[in-house]
Amino acid sequence: MSEVIIERDGGVATLRLNRPDVRNAMTPELTAAFTGAIEQLRDDEDVRAVIVIGEGKAFCAGGDLSWVQPGPDANVPQMRRKMRAFYPKFLAIRSLDVPTIAAINGPAIGAGLCLAMACDIRIAAEGAKLSTAFTRLGMHPGMAATYLLTRLAVTARASELIFTARVVDGTEAERLGLVNRVVPAERLLDEAR
Repeated sequence: MSEVIIERDGGVATLRLNRPDVRNAMTPELTAAFTGAIEQLRDDEDVRAVIVIGEGKAFCAGGDLSWVQPGPDANVPQMRRKMRAFYPKFLAIRSLDVPTIAAINGPAIGAGLCLAMACDIRIAAEGAKLSTAFTRLGMHPGMAATYLLTRLAVTARASELIFTARVVDGTEAERLGLVNRVVPAERLLDEAR
């Protein structure tokens, strides 16, 4: 099973995170597949736009905690190196020179929310849940969370979302400026296209 599936419809490429059994949580394998997909799309002159969506009921649950958790012998420099190598690979979506659209079909949590925020446009299904979640896990908000969130929402709201790790639904996310629009789940991909 491929960790990332690329589907093409004319000039639109849909990049589908394909780990539905774990809500498309990010692992080294998904990271490598995502990086490869971005490189492939970057080199394809026929691609005019890229849609990112999660397979199943979630957009992306963020980093797979079984991989992210440092363990009892880890130290801060080791974790810093690990995460500094991991985050930029997903943020590579920003290096594409075509419009990118996050079709947020379900929960976008932590680094998964950052992936969505790194896209140019975000469209959420009505039932989608979004949260920074980092502080709830006792982690520093990484993957450019502080930059991306304050770019979309006013600083006061961005700070609240980071400090509290509060979950917001699609409607509130639209009101806060995190998503461009909210649509019924069955219309999500059509609206993104």
